[in-house]
Amino acid sequence: MDINKIKTVRDVIVIGGSQGSLEVLRGLLGGLPSDFPASVLIVLHTGPSSPGYMASILDRYCDLPVSYAKHGELVEAGKVYLAPADRHLEVVTPGLIYLSDGPKVGFSRPAADRLFFTAAKVFGSRVISLILSGGDCDGADGANAVVAAGGLSLVQEPNEAMVPSMPIHAIQTDHPSATVKIKDMAAVLTRAINGIQ
Repeated sequence: MDINKIKTVRDVIVIGGSQGSLEVLRGLLGGLPSDFPASVLIVLHTGPSSPGYMASILDRYCDLPVSYAKHGELVEAGKVYLAPADRHLEVVTPGLIYLSDGPKVGFSRPAADRLFFTAAKVFGSRVISLILSGGDCDGADGANAVVAAGGLSLVQEPNEAMVPSMPIHAIQTDHPSATVKIKDMAAVLTRAINGIQ
Protein backbone atom coordinates (compact mmCIF):
# COMPACT_ATOMS: atom_id res chain seq x y z
CA MET A 1 0.00 0.00 0.00
CA ASP A 2 1.27 3.46 -0.91
CA ILE A 3 1.26 5.45 2.32
CA ASN A 4 0.99 8.68 0.31
CA LYS A 5 -2.42 7.58 -0.96
CA ILE A 6 -3.95 7.13 2.48
CA LYS A 7 -6.72 9.69 2.78
CA THR A 8 -6.85 11.97 5.81
CA VAL A 9 -10.33 11.79 7.32
CA ARG A 10 -11.59 15.27 8.19
CA ASP A 11 -15.20 15.13 9.35
CA VAL A 12 -15.51 17.74 12.12
CA ILE A 13 -15.93 21.39 11.13
CA VAL A 14 -15.74 24.09 13.79
CA ILE A 15 -16.75 27.65 12.92
CA GLY A 16 -16.38 30.87 14.85
CA GLY A 17 -17.81 34.26 14.01
CA SER A 18 -19.26 37.45 15.36
CA GLN A 19 -20.67 40.61 13.81
CA GLY A 20 -21.27 40.17 10.08
CA SER A 21 -21.08 36.37 10.05
CA LEU A 22 -24.77 35.39 10.10
CA GLU A 23 -25.29 36.19 6.41
CA VAL A 24 -22.11 34.32 5.53
CA LEU A 25 -23.32 31.29 7.47
CA ARG A 26 -26.67 31.32 5.72
CA GLY A 27 -24.95 31.07 2.35
CA LEU A 28 -22.38 28.54 3.54
CA LEU A 29 -24.89 26.18 5.15
CA GLY A 30 -27.23 26.59 2.20
CA GLY A 31 -24.49 25.30 -0.07
CA LEU A 32 -23.89 22.05 1.82
CA PRO A 33 -25.54 18.91 0.41
CA SER A 34 -28.04 16.90 2.45
CA ASP A 35 -25.58 13.98 2.55
CA PHE A 36 -22.69 16.11 3.87
CA PRO A 37 -20.60 13.56 5.81
CA ALA A 38 -19.28 15.82 8.57
CA SER A 39 -20.53 17.46 11.74
CA VAL A 40 -20.58 21.26 11.94
CA LEU A 41 -20.24 23.05 15.28
CA ILE A 42 -20.72 26.82 15.34
CA VAL A 43 -19.98 29.55 17.85
CA LEU A 44 -21.45 32.99 17.15
CA HIS A 45 -20.95 35.71 19.72
CA THR A 46 -24.37 36.40 21.20
CA GLY A 47 -25.44 38.27 24.30
CA PRO A 48 -26.77 36.40 27.35
CA SER A 49 -30.30 37.65 26.61
CA SER A 50 -30.33 36.48 22.97
CA PRO A 51 -33.87 35.28 22.16
CA GLY A 52 -32.63 31.97 20.71
CA TYR A 53 -33.96 32.22 17.16
CA MET A 54 -30.66 31.78 15.32
CA ALA A 55 -30.82 27.99 14.98
CA SER A 56 -34.30 28.11 13.47
CA ILE A 57 -33.25 30.92 11.10
CA LEU A 58 -30.23 28.97 9.86
CA ASP A 59 -32.25 25.75 9.65
CA ARG A 60 -34.43 27.35 6.96
CA TYR A 61 -31.45 27.70 4.65
CA CYS A 62 -29.76 24.35 5.24
CA ASP A 63 -30.55 20.81 4.08
CA LEU A 64 -28.87 19.51 7.25
CA PRO A 65 -30.68 19.75 10.60
CA VAL A 66 -29.58 22.84 12.56
CA SER A 67 -30.22 23.02 16.31
CA TYR A 68 -28.82 24.43 19.51
CA ALA A 69 -26.32 22.03 21.04
CA LYS A 70 -27.51 20.03 24.05
CA HIS A 71 -25.25 19.09 26.93
CA GLY A 72 -24.16 15.45 26.71
CA GLU A 73 -25.30 14.72 23.16
CA LEU A 74 -23.01 12.90 20.77
CA VAL A 75 -21.46 14.86 17.90
CA GLU A 76 -22.77 13.19 14.74
CA ALA A 77 -22.00 13.62 11.05
CA GLY A 78 -24.65 15.37 9.00
CA LYS A 79 -25.77 17.66 11.82
CA VAL A 80 -25.18 21.34 12.61
CA TYR A 81 -24.81 22.36 16.27
CA LEU A 82 -25.01 25.97 17.41
CA ALA A 83 -23.73 27.26 20.75
CA PRO A 84 -26.56 28.51 22.97
CA ALA A 85 -26.37 32.06 24.31
CA ASP A 86 -23.96 32.57 27.21
CA ARG A 87 -22.61 28.98 27.17
CA HIS A 88 -19.27 27.76 25.86
CA LEU A 89 -19.71 24.96 23.33
CA GLU A 90 -16.98 22.40 23.99
CA VAL A 91 -16.28 18.78 23.08
CA VAL A 92 -15.15 16.08 25.49
CA THR A 93 -14.01 12.49 24.93
CA PRO A 94 -15.33 10.39 23.23
CA GLY A 95 -17.04 13.14 21.19
CA LEU A 96 -19.77 14.47 23.45
CA ILE A 97 -20.98 18.06 23.64
CA TYR A 98 -20.21 19.88 26.86
CA LEU A 99 -21.90 23.21 27.58
CA SER A 100 -20.01 25.34 30.06
CA ASP A 101 -20.78 28.55 31.90
CA GLY A 102 -17.07 28.99 32.67
CA PRO A 103 -15.27 32.33 32.50
CA LYS A 104 -15.44 34.40 29.34
CA VAL A 105 -12.55 33.93 26.95
CA GLY A 106 -11.42 37.20 25.38
CA PHE A 107 -14.64 38.87 26.61
CA SER A 108 -16.79 36.19 24.91
CA ARG A 109 -19.05 33.39 26.09
CA PRO A 110 -19.51 31.40 23.93
CA ALA A 111 -15.97 31.65 22.55
CA ALA A 112 -14.65 30.07 19.37
CA ASP A 113 -11.32 29.41 21.07
CA ARG A 114 -12.95 27.04 23.60
CA LEU A 115 -14.67 25.08 20.82
CA PHE A 116 -11.55 24.95 18.64
CA PHE A 117 -9.20 23.89 21.48
CA THR A 118 -11.47 21.13 22.74
CA ALA A 119 -12.32 19.82 19.27
CA ALA A 120 -8.61 19.65 18.41
CA LYS A 121 -7.91 17.75 21.63
CA VAL A 122 -10.67 15.19 21.05
CA PHE A 123 -10.68 14.82 17.25
CA GLY A 124 -7.11 15.80 16.28
CA SER A 125 -6.44 15.86 12.54
CA ARG A 126 -10.13 15.29 11.77
CA VAL A 127 -10.88 18.97 12.48
CA ILE A 128 -11.28 21.85 10.04
CA SER A 129 -11.63 25.29 11.62
CA LEU A 130 -13.16 28.31 9.89
CA ILE A 131 -13.03 31.87 11.22
CA LEU A 132 -15.61 34.33 9.89
CA SER A 133 -16.29 38.04 10.20
CA GLY A 134 -16.08 39.52 13.68
CA GLY A 135 -14.68 42.33 15.76
CA ASP A 136 -12.09 40.77 18.03
CA CYS A 137 -9.34 38.14 18.09
CA ASP A 138 -11.39 35.10 19.15
CA GLY A 139 -10.55 31.88 17.32
CA ALA A 140 -6.95 32.60 16.36
CA ASP A 141 -5.35 30.69 19.24
CA GLY A 142 -7.82 27.84 18.83
CA ALA A 143 -7.05 27.63 15.11
CA ASN A 144 -3.38 27.26 16.05
CA ALA A 145 -4.35 24.27 18.21
CA VAL A 146 -6.26 22.75 15.28
CA VAL A 147 -3.22 23.05 13.02
CA ALA A 148 -0.90 21.68 15.73
CA ALA A 149 -3.20 18.63 15.96
CA GLY A 150 -2.90 18.04 12.20
CA GLY A 151 -6.16 19.70 11.16
CA LEU A 152 -6.85 22.50 8.69
CA SER A 153 -7.36 26.19 9.47
CA LEU A 154 -9.48 28.27 7.09
CA VAL A 155 -10.23 31.98 7.33
CA GLN A 156 -12.75 34.18 5.53
CA GLU A 157 -11.11 36.61 3.09
CA PRO A 158 -10.79 39.75 5.25
CA ASN A 159 -11.74 42.10 2.41
CA GLU A 160 -15.13 40.33 2.22
CA ALA A 161 -15.80 40.50 5.97
CA MET A 162 -18.18 43.13 7.32
CA VAL A 163 -15.90 43.34 10.37
CA PRO A 164 -12.46 41.95 9.43
CA SER A 165 -10.73 41.88 12.85
CA MET A 166 -11.22 38.15 13.55
CA PRO A 167 -9.99 37.02 10.11
CA ILE A 168 -7.06 39.46 10.13
CA HIS A 169 -5.96 38.43 13.62
CA ALA A 170 -6.16 34.76 12.65
CA ILE A 171 -4.01 35.37 9.57
CA GLN A 172 -1.43 37.26 11.62
CA THR A 173 -1.44 34.70 14.43
CA ASP A 174 -1.76 31.24 12.96
CA HIS A 175 -0.90 31.41 9.25
CA PRO A 176 -4.02 29.52 8.11
CA SER A 177 -4.08 26.74 5.56
CA ALA A 178 -6.11 29.02 3.26
CA THR A 179 -8.23 32.15 3.09
CA VAL A 180 -11.60 31.53 1.47
CA LYS A 181 -14.06 33.69 -0.43
CA ILE A 182 -17.69 33.56 0.71
CA LYS A 183 -18.93 32.09 -2.57
CA ASP A 184 -16.38 29.25 -2.35
CA MET A 185 -16.80 28.22 1.30
CA ALA A 186 -19.22 25.32 0.86
CA ALA A 187 -17.20 23.90 -2.03
CA VAL A 188 -13.90 24.27 -0.16
CA LEU A 189 -15.28 22.48 2.90
CA THR A 190 -16.74 19.72 0.74
CA ARG A 191 -13.38 19.20 -0.96
CA ALA A 192 -11.50 19.31 2.34
CA ILE A 193 -13.59 16.60 3.98
CA ASN A 194 -13.04 14.47 0.91
CA GLY A 195 -9.28 14.81 1.29
CA ILE A 196 -8.79 17.30 -1.57
CA GLN A 197 -6.76 20.35 -0.57
